Amino acid sequence: MRVAITRALPEALQTAERVRALGAEAVIAPLLTIVPCGFDTSTAGAQAIIFTSSNGVRSFPDAHGARARAVFAVGDATAAAAREAGFLEVHSANGDVRALAALIKDSLRPAGGKLIHIAGDHVAGDLGGELTAAGFDYERRLAFASVAAASLPEALSAPLDAILFHSARAAVTFVSLGAPRSAELTAACLSEAVAEAARKTAWKTVIVAPAPREDALLAALLQG
Repeated sequence: MRVAITRALPEALQTAERVRALGAEAVIAPLLTIVPCGFDTSTAGAQAIIFTSSNGVRSFPDAHGARARAVFAVGDATAAAAREAGFLEVHSANGDVRALAALIKDSLRPAGGKLIHIAGDHVAGDLGGELTAAGFDYERRLAFASVAAASLPEALSAPLDAILFHSARAAVTFVSLGAPRSAELTAACLSEAVAEAARKTAWKTVIVAPAPREDALLAALLQG
């Protein structure tokens, strides 16, 4: 099976390794580019830092003693990136934004200090709304922007069997750029929200990961 990977670099390279390890051929075709943004890196007064992607972790410099603060990550891959970056106390929700909000509400108290979310310009779900409704002082800081491709990567013109979509934004970008040969391909989507975006065009098959994790997505496509 030839599988196109549409997520941004460098994550696309890591996904490609996992695809090859499962016996498929990986075709790297990013539909998004991550562009860092300047932002306030001070964590003074915060009881925890929130990361909803490894891009956020990479965007955060080692500054103001932040490595000693508790970190709450949306999933295991983001948590692993935080540990590799040197954060000492890292908690993983091993799921989606809703699971992350639940973990934070179960683990922390609103009176303990503000929560700083290091995020991009597009975030799935309403993490801020859920935490604010629970009484937390939530602050989102824009650390990076995800820029959609203006044209389809040349790699997507090669023969393919499936396309991986890790985000609704990537799926929307593919559809907006014409979704060539989609009716002949399988769309493998990280979540139902991603699948909803992909279904704006016709596919041979749409596969949705049983859990919002890459291992579940690849298993559903390549081992299911």
